[in-house]
Amino acid sequence: MKSFGIASIAAAALSGALFVTSVTADLPPIVIKGSHFFFENGTEFFIRGVAYQQDVNSNGTTSTTGTFTDPLADSAGCARDIPLLQELGTNTIRVYAINASLDHSACMQMLQDAGIYLLQDLSNPSSSINRNDPTWTTDLFADYAAVVDAMANYTNVLGFFAGNEVSNDVANTNASAFVKAAVRDMKSYIKTKDYRTIGVGYATNDNADIRIDLADYFNCGDAADAIDFWGYNIYSWCGDSSYTVSGYAQRTAEFANFSVPAFFAEYGCNTVQPRVFTEVQAIYGENMTGVWSGGIVYMYFQETNDFGLVTVSGDTVTKLPDFTALSKQLALATPSSTNSADYVVTNTVAQACPATGADWSAASVLPPIANADVCSCMVSSLSCTAATDLSANATATLFSYVCGLDKSACEGITTNSNTGVYGAYSMCNSYQQLSFAMDQYYKNQNKVSTACDFSGQAKIQSGSTSSSCSSLLSQAGSAGTGVVTTVPTGTAVSGSSGTSTKTSAAGAVIVPRFDTGLLQLGAYLFAAGIAGAGMILL
Repeated sequence: MKSFGIASIAAAALSGALFVTSVTADLPPIVIKGSHFFFENGTEFFIRGVAYQQDVNSNGTTSTTGTFTDPLADSAGCARDIPLLQELGTNTIRVYAINASLDHSACMQMLQDAGIYLLQDLSNPSSSINRNDPTWTTDLFADYAAVVDAMANYTNVLGFFAGNEVSNDVANTNASAFVKAAVRDMKSYIKTKDYRTIGVGYATNDNADIRIDLADYFNCGDAADAIDFWGYNIYSWCGDSSYTVSGYAQRTAEFANFSVPAFFAEYGCNTVQPRVFTEVQAIYGENMTGVWSGGIVYMYFQETNDFGLVTVSGDTVTKLPDFTALSKQLALATPSSTNSADYVVTNTVAQACPATGADWSAASVLPPIANADVCSCMVSSLSCTAATDLSANATATLFSYVCGLDKSACEGITTNSNTGVYGAYSMCNSYQQLSFAMDQYYKNQNKVSTACDFSGQAKIQSGSTSSSCSSLLSQAGSAGTGVVTTVPTGTAVSGSSGTSTKTSAAGAVIVPRFDTGLLQLGAYLFAAGIAGAGMILL
């Protein structure tokens, strides 16, 4: 199918259906009330979504050489595909990664004209919370904030995902503490920047061992720290299954009292092909619409995983049988909606936080607020700092050495998500953390000059503390064991670790990053008894 132009259109929704009229105004923002989405006029909004991105993996892993193509910076691709998304009856797309430095205005306007909203993930394959070595740092904060900045002023942005399937089994539930810290800080950032209210949520996989604890954890505690909506990636309805056999009935019962909107962030099992999408009638049927707010089909593009609705070659698009089946099912879906004025919110109580134990290892106390001002103030105040040209391996080795010599020197930069104990500077970048550890060691050695040498990999400086830093450093404490409650000022500068982002004209992005996991690894080597004074000669 050749690409074709897009008329200036927008959508109004009635009972979740899409009716198109010719208007020029921006789409009205979607608002959250209780556990449902609504248009500003009070009409309930049900997500009729499609995942829209090629060749991207953003499921809780990171890559220092990862590349991806930003679909919202490809205006030709948007012009080609958006009419087909309209034909499906789509009112929402999910995009897993964008390059915040590119221009998205053309695609976002086309989506506006087509009546389509956007759910945008904040991470990308090279900048995300790694389930195997989780951290929440000022560098990640800056990268996530850049995505918020790039998209927040488009009224058809429905919300942001702060993570996707990061904790995916019992062995890595500790990573959820760092993702929830990202939720907290991104919500705070949106308020600090005085953007309109935009929800921040999380998308989970369907692991029977942890799905209840995951949902409870991200919903529990202070509302300022909790998710605004919950996305469920679920593939249990295969072929012509049923409401009960698929497990949909049980999942619906489990979320009956959830206090924020929940929806299927991915669905569309492909073990039976072609897919018949009979689950659509259940998702938008009377048994589920009181609890769930629709769902997002995985996915638009055909790839090796065989989940595509279409194949794309240049400007030619070929519909697959799945496209036709989904189109027919969505056309038959007529969810029964509730007007906001008639909706009395009764499920106002958040879930209880799961207790840490054999099957759950994320404490309710979250990692520190990722405030870059705290880190820069700390470095300015130090008497001993690391050299600025250290390699990642040298940094990890030095970290291991310093912490092995003096465990107390590293209390301000270590993390333990199982106990909920975090150093105030554990969210700083590698150079800042290593400098802090070196300075603590130097002070504990009564500032003997040789204690700030490390074979020429550290230097003495005249530390200073400005008046604007005094409060931050006081909160952090002299050993970095305090808690800083001050939020960032709202200015996010990407690349604070000294890395840079390179982009191509086609919108592909390569994001080299220093692996802060090496630093954390070094911090814990001494705990295993394998760090030693023989590693570096002073």
